[in-house]
Amino acid sequence: MRYNVLEQIGTRRKFVLVLAAGEEAITTIEKFCNETNVKSASLTGIGAFTSSSLGYFNPATQEFVQNEIEEQTEVLSMIGSIAANREGAVKLHIHAVLGCRDATTRGGHLVAGHVSPTMELVIEESETHLIRDHDEGTGLILLQPRSKTI
Repeated sequence: MRYNVLEQIGTRRKFVLVLAAGEEAITTIEKFCNETNVKSASLTGIGAFTSSSLGYFNPATQEFVQNEIEEQTEVLSMIGSIAANREGAVKLHIHAVLGCRDATTRGGHLVAGHVSPTMELVIEESETHLIRDHDEGTGLILLQPRSKTI
């Protein structure tokens, strides 16, 4: 993992984060957040995986299904949010669209991804710290905005 601050406006920072072959994306992003004290941010990226796991949540059955992808894929798009839980631990919520060799795509919630040859991410801190907490209605751990629902 290599990173650098691209810009800083007040206390908000924008980083470039580059992952190397063999790194697991989720673990490495969490490590980066802990090292740099990033607790609230948005994330975008591209790259490639040798293998990955994508999740799908079915609200009708309340079931989370993991789909294992055991082939080289291009990360066509990766987007997500970084927030802390009430105890301050970093929680990631990342979705990815992966391109397969035959030009088909697979997408979903990124559970794991083993980088090869590289991954490039831009992480932009939020001015307001976000909280991720248990949602009574869905039973999921969701982002808890600090504003009222309209």
